[in-house]
Amino acid sequence: MARTVSIGTQDFEKMIQRNCFYVDKTGFIKEWWESEDEVTLITRPRRFGKTLNMSMLNCFFSNKYADRGELFEKLEIWKDGKYREIQGTYPVIFMSFAEIKQNNYNDAVEKIKRIICEVCQQFDFLKNWDGLTETEKKNISNISYDMSDVMAQDLIKNMSNYLSRYYGKKVIILLDEYDTPMQEAYVNGYWEELVAFTRSLFNSTFKTNPYLERAIMTGITTAEYSAVRKFAKQTSNGSAKAETMSKESIFSDLNNLEVVTTLTPKYETAFGFTEEEVFRALDEQGLSDKKNDVKIWYDGFRFGSKNDIYNPWSIINCLDKKKIALYWAESSSNGLINSLVQKGSSNIKMMVEELINGSTINVPIDEQIVFSELDYSEDAVWSLMLASGYLKVVSSEELNLIRESDNEYELALTNREILFMFKKMILRWFSPAKNETNEFIKALISGDIESMNEYMNDVALRTFSSFDTGKHTSEKKAPENLASCYDCQGVANGSSLNYSSNLYAMTEQSSRFFHGFVLGLMVDQSENYIITSNRESGFGRYDIMLEPKDKQTQKYPGIVIEFKVINPRKENSLEETVEAALKQIEDRNYDTELINRGVNKENIHHYGFAFKSKEVLIDGN
Repeated sequence: MARTVSIGTQDFEKMIQRNCFYVDKTGFIKEWWESEDEVTLITRPRRFGKTLNMSMLNCFFSNKYADRGELFEKLEIWKDGKYREIQGTYPVIFMSFAEIKQNNYNDAVEKIKRIICEVCQQFDFLKNWDGLTETEKKNISNISYDMSDVMAQDLIKNMSNYLSRYYGKKVIILLDEYDTPMQEAYVNGYWEELVAFTRSLFNSTFKTNPYLERAIMTGITTAEYSAVRKFAKQTSNGSAKAETMSKESIFSDLNNLEVVTTLTPKYETAFGFTEEEVFRALDEQGLSDKKNDVKIWYDGFRFGSKNDIYNPWSIINCLDKKKIALYWAESSSNGLINSLVQKGSSNIKMMVEELINGSTINVPIDEQIVFSELDYSEDAVWSLMLASGYLKVVSSEELNLIRESDNEYELALTNREILFMFKKMILRWFSPAKNETNEFIKALISGDIESMNEYMNDVALRTFSSFDTGKHTSEKKAPENLASCYDCQGVANGSSLNYSSNLYAMTEQSSRFFHGFVLGLMVDQSENYIITSNRESGFGRYDIMLEPKDKQTQKYPGIVIEFKVINPRKENSLEETVEAALKQIEDRNYDTELINRGVNKENIHHYGFAFKSKEVLIDGN
């Protein structure tokens, strides 16, 4: 008989007692215990079973669950007699920071104190134990929500001291979702303050705690912060370089920390479901015929060297509701990722476009996510997206000696669920102008150039000035569009050449963004068109091509689009630039691919988009 699939249950004891659907992950207990690592940090994407596994560890080791072997007797760990002996024999302090989502420093610290207070008050019985001094008993009595920062930072270590003496065993500490407050601190601008508080807390709890047996922390990232000066220093070759002062990490003092990221070959199957586990579950729930669809939608995660890891949140929802849908992608607003892509550089948007089109990207990945660099480092953005589960590793190779400390990885969107998430995300950016967007697409297909110009110039004025035509230029891109193209001293001296170079560079950025923007507008035409970008055809590479799926109807023409930036040295007007764009389509035979695929040459539209700063001119033939 199929077990009941419980949605959202993260309590191991409850899951087992109710005989709910559960994938046995007790092998993780043995793997972790035999690693002999004193303090372990494990990062996995959200909703990947971290909290349930921490609850499992608590039920297994905590002496509150002494003589509760029935919770494990049908599971893998109970086959090993050595582990039957140690079940329920350790004092355990189990905390979660998952609820700490305050938008300012004072409230965040108050919430941390409340959590520590409530956890330690479980051991209030110790104040009546004769084994403690009067001062120690008074310390327990003084535990409260409004305790001082210093008392809160030392409290877990002090409680470990009392518990280890009372039970005659050192303490196991479990901290779930350690980085939730750190992410909120980054988003709300109080990171450096919280790092200082948390570093002292972690140093006392995990480093200078002689009463600690083992500890595990879980989270999504390995959070760090670089304090970067707010100016660019000009180098000898004229480029701009961001000056880094220091890297602030809450783990700076923890030299006993074993960090296990999604790239580390350790605990590879402890979080998420393997393909074998998923297929057995589908058989149990009478869904054997959905194996292929489930694989396409929810497979794709890779931990260490283990491929074919499935997203457990989507799997249990699919088992429960008996249908394929967006589950994991819809379980969060994906706010940080959405913001980073929407406000990011044109290059980030173009690479997301490539990912949506099924291509891969090659980027350096740093497993230590540096939150402050997310505002200007594209590498940091891709690293966060990989750690968070939105991207998967296809392959990796060492970079050359210039960046020997990093690995370059070939990445792709994890699976179809993530693909649909990104498509919906892009559409939501422009949802207020949905009706106008539909009108633009109609104009594009019908050849109404006047309406296309009206729409695109209106969008440029209303949207892109605050969206990304230079306002959010990344500091990393400064050598391309700032320092080398805009010599401040030269402009101050009236150098028109440097001004023209700057105008060209900034217009080029606008062009690249409009390229991605037009592709975003076409997302909901995927039923009618095969949409490709930057591919070879004829004697060159076109910018955008729309191939109609129905080649027999005139309703949906083939479309080739070329984007071109005005070059002040060659062209005097946008009219000349758009003419050059259309001539390039003709001269390089960009129609070749469409014609070879059966599109009638007479049913192919050419469009040139010409740009000068935020001014756009569209023409076609």
